[in-house]
Amino acid sequence: MMRLSRPWMPERFRRRIERQYLIGRAVNRRRALRPLSDRTARIRPADILAFVTQRNERVRLPYFLDYYRNLGVAHFLVVDNASDDGSAEYLRGQPDVSLWSTAASYKRARFGMDWINWLLLRHGRDHWCLTVDPDEFLVYPHCDSRPLAALTGWLDASGRRSFPAMLLDMYPRGGLEDRPYQEGQDPVEVANWFDPANYAFAKNSYFGNLWIQGGPRVRAFFGHDPLAGPALNKIPLVKWHWRYAYVSSTHMLLPTGLNLVYDEDGGEMASGCLLHTKFLSGFAGKSTEELQRRQHYANSHEYRAYAEGLNAGAQLWCSESRQYHGWQQLEDLGLISRGNWA
Repeated sequence: MMRLSRPWMPERFRRRIERQYLIGRAVNRRRALRPLSDRTARIRPADILAFVTQRNERVRLPYFLDYYRNLGVAHFLVVDNASDDGSAEYLRGQPDVSLWSTAASYKRARFGMDWINWLLLRHGRDHWCLTVDPDEFLVYPHCDSRPLAALTGWLDASGRRSFPAMLLDMYPRGGLEDRPYQEGQDPVEVANWFDPANYAFAKNSYFGNLWIQGGPRVRAFFGHDPLAGPALNKIPLVKWHWRYAYVSSTHMLLPTGLNLVYDEDGGEMASGCLLHTKFLSGFAGKSTEELQRRQHYANSHEYRAYAEGLNAGAQLWCSESRQYHGWQQLEDLGLISRGNWA
């Protein structure tokens, strides 16, 4: 999105106009969405909701839905972007899923965020809303014993309206095709290694959010230009209000107060991780497809790097990789924090 460039205008007014623009854009883009199964009348006032954009993720969906059901998500609001692998048919059969379909350009919808901002505006108000992709799995302190409702209840009591989660790239040891992923399987059983360090943090002065880069994708695919690597900072869980809007994926929001999810005075605020399980069998073919479609950021430069790296034999696992054993391990490494949540 182009930022306003009027030097005489205070930044807070520029951000306000940007937020109004994003909301208006989302309202306009709603016309591209065709409801296939609208079960939103079943949503109850205290329900935690999940918002998802997906394309051709049929093999991932059973475990993804069950994972978040077990955490306490009550309803899923999903945009299917012209899948041809049976995803839409599967989702229509799920009683806790409301599904919209569109063949419109993912790129022209700001990589799906116009559609998600509309659904959040229409259905997310006053709910805790989790916006994730089918390859992202939220872990947070005590997630093995406390449901999402315990976390959101504590956030409510603490006066917080947003919760951050660093995107943690998971990968297998060996080639991506060595151990095929099976439908219904926990993807972390296959991609169960991660980088414990090698991350760079910077503060975005305009939006106030942290910008995080690094990890295995920079090592394997962007070593020549680390600053071109993908952003790992996410704010996926938000107590939604009609005045809110995501700016760029779930990396940052407006108003900017929602982005202040860290402590600059030496303390720690509670945070989680999104286990990112992109790197499974079939990824090379998907990279080639997405490179040809050119529907991702900067003409799919990220997928071009993946395709080139994989063709050159790039490996994600290295001698410093750690095998994943649970949220406590991530806390010990400083990748998540309990903050004041005992």
